[in-house]
Amino acid sequence: MAKQFLDIVKKKLGESDYSGDEHGGASGTDGSGLPDSYPGNFLFATGIECSYPTIVAANGRRIRRDELEECGHYKHWKRDLELVRELGLRVLRYGLPYFSVQQGADKYDWEFADEVMNEMKRLDITPILDLCHFGVPDFIGDFQNPEFPVLFARYAEAVVRRYPWVRYYTPVNEIFVTARFSAKDGVWNERLKTDKGFVTAIKHCVAASILGNHAIARHRPDCVIVQSESAEYIHEAKASPSDEIKLQNKLRFLSLDLLYAHPPDADVYIYMMDNGLTREEYNWFMKGEPPGYQIMGNDYYGRNEHIVLPDGTRIEAQDVFGWYQITREYYERYKKPVMHTETNVLAEDAPTWLWKQWVNVLRMRRDGVPVLGFTWYSLTDQIDWNIGLARKEGSVNPCGLYDLNRQPRPVATAYRQLIEEFGQITIVPHGEIFEVTTRPARLKVEV
Repeated sequence: MAKQFLDIVKKKLGESDYSGDEHGGASGTDGSGLPDSYPGNFLFATGIECSYPTIVAANGRRIRRDELEECGHYKHWKRDLELVRELGLRVLRYGLPYFSVQQGADKYDWEFADEVMNEMKRLDITPILDLCHFGVPDFIGDFQNPEFPVLFARYAEAVVRRYPWVRYYTPVNEIFVTARFSAKDGVWNERLKTDKGFVTAIKHCVAASILGNHAIARHRPDCVIVQSESAEYIHEAKASPSDEIKLQNKLRFLSLDLLYAHPPDADVYIYMMDNGLTREEYNWFMKGEPPGYQIMGNDYYGRNEHIVLPDGTRIEAQDVFGWYQITREYYERYKKPVMHTETNVLAEDAPTWLWKQWVNVLRMRRDGVPVLGFTWYSLTDQIDWNIGLARKEGSVNPCGLYDLNRQPRPVATAYRQLIEEFGQITIVPHGEIFEVTTRPARLKVEV
């Protein structure tokens, strides 16, 4: 029998001297292991629930919903940060209590913020700093106030100057949801139920995000902006689709269209003009996208999808399309790097839901879409989100990695397992060949 080349290799080099893929781009590393401090790693994160809209109580009095207080974070903030590290995570979506920090145009109370931010820095936790989460300070009033964008930009600049080590920001969280709940559904803040109120809230929130982004970039030209936005879709079970649902499925893009200077469809343009957006304002939004490195964060919960039945009844449609298909549509529209910035489900289904969301992320990456991070939101259970914070009932929503006594739920074990398996994958395959830079973001051009 003629000699085979492997016989010669083994004789000359030995059984164990050939490492397979060692010279093919890696040293046999598969990306497993808990996340380390390498900045090119995929961003595995959790978040602290920090919503603070105002509502009207049963007695007619305007009150503030402060989830940081209701979920015990003011009392347990040190333990919460410890839990992030104990879980193996190094990235945290974190929202300072904007409504209490900015007490006037140039007046701030940094006491609580300084304590938390200093401890976060000591623990080597990378914050994605959320600057506005569903509410504004009392002196501003609500999202109908045209002074909000400029006042918010002052706050953003004050934050970046006080914490110059922070690079990642979400200026205004879920702009579309903020405007809808506040000015279209009549639940929060201004509690309007009008198209004009909705358009006004959208344009003020987007303008605030843009001006805040510019303020951040003046001091951190290398800032990374993670724009968390709800990924939504309405399915209509009718033989003849209605113009109303067609428009609603386009309006879900409105906040990002204005933010990223993407011209909306004609019917959306007409809708905006009919409801208070001026041509001058439209042209201002279309001048170009904000500075810094822009990441499109897409939040997905089962309630993000709905089916409208023939009789007009609307039902939740969890996972008909799912995060992958809906986010893929957003990606094709904006061509921005993606992060899965929020998801959860109630405790009994949470581990399975976690893995389903992660499989969606893996599929997206394998299809060539740059997905940079994943977030289970939030670290602990939440209060009254089953009714959208509309009333202060005190219902515990068991959707956290930990309960409100800071005891782990089964999903915490599942998440730890997930990041032990994938915690050192890079943002892009073979991403090590690219410099992880702190240089300012440069103007993007389409090629």
